[in-house]
Order: sequence, then structure tokens, then C-alpha cells
Amino acid sequence: MYVPILMYHHIDRAPPGANAVRRDLSVAPKKFEEQLQYLKQQGYESISLNDLVLHLTRGTPLPPKPIVLTFDDGYVDAYTHAFPLLQRYGFTGTFFLLSAPVDAQNPDFLSWDQVLEMYHAGMRFEPHSYDHPDMRNRGFQFVVFQVLAPKEAIEARTGEPCRFFAYPSGRYDDFVIDVLRSAHYWGGVLTAQGATHSSGDIFTLRRVRVQGADTLDDFIRNLNLDW
Repeated sequence: MYVPILMYHHIDRAPPGANAVRRDLSVAPKKFEEQLQYLKQQGYESISLNDLVLHLTRGTPLPPKPIVLTFDDGYVDAYTHAFPLLQRYGFTGTFFLLSAPVDAQNPDFLSWDQVLEMYHAGMRFEPHSYDHPDMRNRGFQFVVFQVLAPKEAIEARTGEPCRFFAYPSGRYDDFVIDVLRSAHYWGGVLTAQGATHSSGDIFTLRRVRVQGADTLDDFIRNLNLDW
């Protein structure tokens, strides 16, 4: 099943002197708006990861041109820039949160009040771990904490079960997936490129990375690649 899961990080201009990684992760609001305009004009409709997995596992119907928009880390520009543009063009997004900086009230990240405002407007929130570690080859208690701490924090605010996990930097192993399954997650998303999914890969869902330097033509080409 071909359904692009777009992967964003910052919806903001990279600050002066930013390194290559920061520039790569930063999509300017103007570019993001152009991308949303294109999706709207082409008849795409945003769906949730819940919708996608229910389609893959149970055949639940999807709209003719479904797309999933995801945002990693939970930066404050998700609220200041991404959120109003998503609302303007009638899309919803799934935001993968790191709960440590939110709990610490780090001003570079979302606050719980902002999370709730976005949630009540139709946005979804899922865990991206507690503090973005490499979770491979780690002990039971460490992995369980990274999986459960953000899940419990989000659920305590929204009252809705968290079902999906974004692996920090896309790194995982079989044990991490085992813990996710035992914690009643439905699936997980990678940073690896791809847009074709099946019921056998719901814990390794690939995404389409949107980079800061991408032109609209780049965006359109990546959206339509036969991954």
C-alpha cells in the first residue's frame, strides 16, 4: 500500500551559523506552506497512523489520496508555525514528543498547554522517547523507561492512548519492538526512506524525509517516487 508518511522536524528558518544538520532539519514556513498548498491542490487528505494501520491490518477504507504528516521532537515551532498552517489548509499532523524537554519547560520545545491546544484542534501526539537516546543494545529498565515515560505523560494530558513510537534517529532492535508490543503500541516509524507499507512492517514504517534545501520540485518528486 503506497501512502507517503512525510517526516518533518523544524518548521522554521535555520538560525544564522547553523550547522549542516540543523539546516537539513529546518523547513522554512514559506516552503512548508507551498508544500501544503500543493497537497491541497492535488487532492491529498491527511490521515492518522491509526487510520493507516487499521487499513493495513483490517482493510478499513482510506480516502483516495491519503497522506500522513509527522513532526519529530516537539519543537516550539510546531505550535508557532506548523500548527496554524496545518489548520489553514485543512490538514492534521502527528507530533512525536520527547517528554524530557517538555517536562523541563525548555522554551525551545512545546509546553503541555500548547500540546493540549493542538490536540483539541485535531492534532495527534505520540512518543519519541524520553530524551532521544540510542535504544539499541540497552537493558530492560532503560528501554521500558524510554518507551513508557513519554507515553504516560502524553496520555495523562490527552486522555487518549498512544499507539505509535518514533525511534530516536531511526535506531532500534528487536528488543525495543518487543517492549513496544508489550506496552500496547500498534507500530513504529523509522527515518529510512520509503512510502510502501504492508501489514508485516507496522513496527518499521518508512517515511519520506522533507529537507530544508528541498525545492517544491524536489518535494513533488520525492512524493511520487516508486519507493
